[in-house]
Amino acid sequence: MTPDVDLTVRPPGHHILRDRFLAADSRLFNAVATRDWPGAHPLLPKLSRAANHGVLWFATAAAIAATRSPRARRAAVRGVASLALASATINTLGKRSIRRPRPVLDNVPMMRQLKRQPITTSFPSGHSASAAAFATGVALESRGWGAAVAPLAAAVALSRVYTGVHFPSDVLVGAALGVGAAYAVRGMAPTRDQLPPPGRPYVDAPALPDGHGLVVVANLASGTSDRVRALRDTLPGAETVECEPEDMKAELEKAAARARVLGVCGGDGTVNAAAEVALRHGLPLAVLPGGTLNHFAHDLGVEDVRDLGRAVRQGEAVRVDLGHFATEKTEGHFLNTFSLGVYPELVRERERWERMIGGWPAGVIAALRVLRSDRHPLQATFLGRPRPIWLLFAGNGTYHRLGLAPARRFDLADGLLDVRVVHGGRRPALRLLAAAVAGPLTRTPAHAAVRVRRLRVDGIAPGTLLAYDGEVTEVEGDLTLRKIPEALTVYRPVPMH
Repeated sequence: MTPDVDLTVRPPGHHILRDRFLAADSRLFNAVATRDWPGAHPLLPKLSRAANHGVLWFATAAAIAATRSPRARRAAVRGVASLALASATINTLGKRSIRRPRPVLDNVPMMRQLKRQPITTSFPSGHSASAAAFATGVALESRGWGAAVAPLAAAVALSRVYTGVHFPSDVLVGAALGVGAAYAVRGMAPTRDQLPPPGRPYVDAPALPDGHGLVVVANLASGTSDRVRALRDTLPGAETVECEPEDMKAELEKAAARARVLGVCGGDGTVNAAAEVALRHGLPLAVLPGGTLNHFAHDLGVEDVRDLGRAVRQGEAVRVDLGHFATEKTEGHFLNTFSLGVYPELVRERERWERMIGGWPAGVIAALRVLRSDRHPLQATFLGRPRPIWLLFAGNGTYHRLGLAPARRFDLADGLLDVRVVHGGRRPALRLLAAAVAGPLTRTPAHAAVRVRRLRVDGIAPGTLLAYDGEVTEVEGDLTLRKIPEALTVYRPVPMH
């Protein structure tokens, strides 16, 4: 038999450069292995083990999210998503492409070595990739939390050489891949600093350097006590009133009678009630998010006390539209969304379970019960034609989706209602899912979307549920939706560049 001949054409010096690199990598590994690192033994091997299967990073993400800051929660989620992508890439492509054996442990002291040695190939380091991905993902969303996590990530990467399970080049390449994974996640789900600038009209509002003249009514049911205390520290001259949900409307009216600026702390339903009072009294509104989702405050650009405090001290505000709905017997306003059909029923069902099992589990059970129940679509005349409708959604302003990120608004004064309709038919769950993933202006047999200034829906049956900003009521008859352009002044800090 003729022996195999390697006909691969390689650049001159290919083997020399590779051999020199591997030799330098081994020398650096031995330098780390033989050097005495005071204080490292009690820490680095434990960190290396704690990072197995991402346990250390999941625990860190939970601790960051527990601070209840929206920015911190986003940072934690982005860090975990970046870690997941990095881990999947390393385990499916990286280690199968270059099957480099692990370092020989002859020069590594026994006290440093891991009790259970890895059995996978050495290149690249999965632990380093996960550490770098998590830290970078967190930092892209929050520089402060990123700075806090970075030393921990660096220590985990160092521990992989210290314990003798990786060469330095394994760690460096793994870390680079981790950073790349975090930026890839940012490409799919942009961070806040990548979002387009708001297209809202900025207006002057009363500047209250210490908050004097601001009266804030807080909903105790939303767990707002910590935010109210932080507000008092930030704006010591502001007056705060904490009350139960059933007393909110009365306390808001009292506050409006003596305030230069009406403030509110609570969820979207509470903010809706405050907007009604501010509109009636002609007062600017200061919103401190205190609920679960806080759609209006976050779309406005106010995430915490620091944002609101800066805007109030400097008198920075914007004008925003209000949505208005009316029948012969019922009318109201909405800051975020209005809906008929399945969604109001889901909200009502969720409220029945929420006190017993909590918000997210209640939402899942409510969705399963509503979508699996034997019900008929809403019958109404929409755009001049009688139609069966599973869902009619109207947003106060246009909702956009960036990459795989959830929909949000960048302009709260565009004068438009963002209307989405899911037509009736069989299998409402599939139709609703198709509508959820469809583009903003698609038209299909199951789903349609339009942007209008005014909308009329006729012939709504008595007892039909209507939801607006998370509140539920009953309507019947003919319904009109319209926009009230730039109806309300709301404090919002001007973005700093």
